[in-house]
Amino acid sequence: MPEQQWTLATTEQPPEWFIQAVKQYTPTSGALFAAQLLWQRGIRDKPQLAAFVNTKTYQPASPFEFGQEMHLAVERLQQARDAGEKVAIWGDFDADGITSTAVLWDGLGQFFTQNTQLIYYIPNRLTESHGLNCQGIEKLAKQGFQLIVTCDTGSTNISEIIYAKQLGIDVIVTDHHTLPPERPPVTAIINPRYLPQTHQLFHLSGVAVAYKLVEAFYQTLPNIPQQPLQDLLDLVAVGLIADLVQLSGDCRYLAQLGIGRLQEDFKKPPGERRRPGVGRLLELCQKSGDRPTDISFGLGPRINAVSRIQGDASFCVELLTSRDQKRVKELAEVTELANTRRKSLQKDVAQQVAQKLSKMDLSTTSVIVLEDPQWAVGVLGLVAGQVAQETGRPTILLSTEGVGAGEESSQSPIPNPQSLARGSARSVNSVDLYQLVKDQAHLLHRFGGHPYAAGLSLPVENIPLFTEAINQRLRQSLGGATLTPTVQADLAVTVADLGKELFLELKLLEPCGMGNPVPKLLIENCWFENAWHRNQQDSQGKKVQYIKAEFDIRDDSTRSPFPGVWWGHYKDELPLGRCDCIAELDYNTFKKRYEIRLIAVRSRQQSAISNQQSALILDWRNPLLEKDSALSTQDLAVVIKECPTSWDDLRVWLRRSLHNQQPLALAWSKPDPKPPEQIWLTLVGIAKYLSRTNLSVTRVELLEKLGIGDQALLLGLRSLKYLGFKITRQDRFLLFTQGSAIESTLAEAGISQFLAAVREEQFQQQYFADVPLSTIEAIVHIS
Repeated sequence: MPEQQWTLATTEQPPEWFIQAVKQYTPTSGALFAAQLLWQRGIRDKPQLAAFVNTKTYQPASPFEFGQEMHLAVERLQQARDAGEKVAIWGDFDADGITSTAVLWDGLGQFFTQNTQLIYYIPNRLTESHGLNCQGIEKLAKQGFQLIVTCDTGSTNISEIIYAKQLGIDVIVTDHHTLPPERPPVTAIINPRYLPQTHQLFHLSGVAVAYKLVEAFYQTLPNIPQQPLQDLLDLVAVGLIADLVQLSGDCRYLAQLGIGRLQEDFKKPPGERRRPGVGRLLELCQKSGDRPTDISFGLGPRINAVSRIQGDASFCVELLTSRDQKRVKELAEVTELANTRRKSLQKDVAQQVAQKLSKMDLSTTSVIVLEDPQWAVGVLGLVAGQVAQETGRPTILLSTEGVGAGEESSQSPIPNPQSLARGSARSVNSVDLYQLVKDQAHLLHRFGGHPYAAGLSLPVENIPLFTEAINQRLRQSLGGATLTPTVQADLAVTVADLGKELFLELKLLEPCGMGNPVPKLLIENCWFENAWHRNQQDSQGKKVQYIKAEFDIRDDSTRSPFPGVWWGHYKDELPLGRCDCIAELDYNTFKKRYEIRLIAVRSRQQSAISNQQSALILDWRNPLLEKDSALSTQDLAVVIKECPTSWDDLRVWLRRSLHNQQPLALAWSKPDPKPPEQIWLTLVGIAKYLSRTNLSVTRVELLEKLGIGDQALLLGLRSLKYLGFKITRQDRFLLFTQGSAIESTLAEAGISQFLAAVREEQFQQQYFADVPLSTIEAIVHIS
């Protein structure tokens, strides 16, 4: 395996007034560690701090911020209720999809009779795929359903939505995944990706979008529901945290409230709990529900495990919503058993992958692509994520066993399942894996996902060509840079710092997630004692091949050792003698003790911590920073003021800074993009104005006016030609004249390509606005 690069985040000393403001929320501690973390993560004034920490000072958005689409959805639901129509909830099989379904089941169940007027459908992970499918829609039509409400899925299922319409079924989509170039032919689509990227609802996961629909329906018909809307918040928290979305804006607010509800319910005797199934699951995983990690390491993996092992996860909705004590106890134990089987299966596949990796030359490999006929599709995404983190390389694992559709997004039936390899891909170091895979679409049967994760299937005979092509594509985009596995520590502490006081300080940042990760602590010059390991056992007492090492950590700061765990490792993997480690501080509810969770460890001889304070890249992106003094010294740095849209753009600037022997300062503002459709109309308006006035314009002026890049502009100009505009170049100026020969078919396709290109550019700009400095350093530095 390539050697891991460790970095330590810049630990800028916050002002004393800010430390005192933080101390109001942690009165039993010095508050310095929490203040440092909050300061370096952009929380830099008292109103921000209050809204971040205290839900009572945060102002959530109305569900009707979704505009006309939310009104259309509520009207159609009200029509269905008044007419006594049958409504089907179409969910998904992961934790976000299961909790989304449960929220709609409980929420819409206040307005429609469950099991007669209202049902839910969860696709089978191993025989179906994400999204709508025509067979399921046909079955619903035969049963007399006239409305489908999707959750966590459906935005790109155009052909399936058209098919449902032909069968007399209306579709309301609630989702948060990638949007199609044009609005799908649905009754309503509620998807936060239609909102500006700076909107407080933009990062909602599937379950939070479903909650907003229920909230709007509650507000429209306030006298009908018998149960309070807030009863759904615990389910919202589970889905939000399990789906690893950015916990900012309303996402953070809903997660905070939901964790409070979860903990409140768990404290009750089992017979009085509102969600006895959730309570039983927490008991089985030895958690109490008061921490986000109780979800990310406890509830989330267990819910996900059911479909990974069994395929059908429908009963998980009953587990989360039923009040039947005996029934949910049985279902919780089935879920726990599936999770232990998942751990064992994951360990087996990981060991087999490690054997294959040992025979590869990673120095010449940019994307790891491995296949095996014995691998179970359900756990490939988990193992691919592990390998990507360990190697610093995007990883694609494929099974050629031909047992079902796997994790990919489905648009058409599989012609010959035996000829297809299916699997999962996971990214690392912020390589846009979705785009990499999409570039090889001609070799694939189907694929779907997002920049960090994707699912795919392809003919087995295409695997060698796919492997070669995707590696070549990434090598070209990296431009000579080396991919290195990187782990960043946020704070340097000693063993003496560990314990309740520091834990309560760091808890101020919870719930953590993307954009606000769990604080990672660097402990230098330490050593381990009393180490041991054991196999985990399932609920039936059987051993599973999943290891956990336990130990005491010590250093020279105190005579008292501190306990810790290292999941998935043997005690023999701990280095002997003095070492450095990176860990997270945790509280073990079962053992009632504070402990560290080991993330990475190396001996002192290997250790080489890179402190970002001496790095060549300066981060001036945060608009809350007092940048006037910094920017006044920009003669001493190469300053990027325009937000890039690719890693290649950044590398050009880095090479310039190296040539000038100056630091590279990232000084672009957070983008506030206009809707792509509005940009297109602006371009058409400019073309009409220039053709009417015989004035000219430069390419740079167009780019600045429209706020787009060269590729999108090229597609836009091509589309204008299809609309009858003649564009001629005179020196560096463009002249427009309007004719009458319109190629409508080509124009329609061209406009769709232009809109898609603008959306992609905007997505990339948003990405570069938020990507951590450590990631930028790891990617753009040339080896």
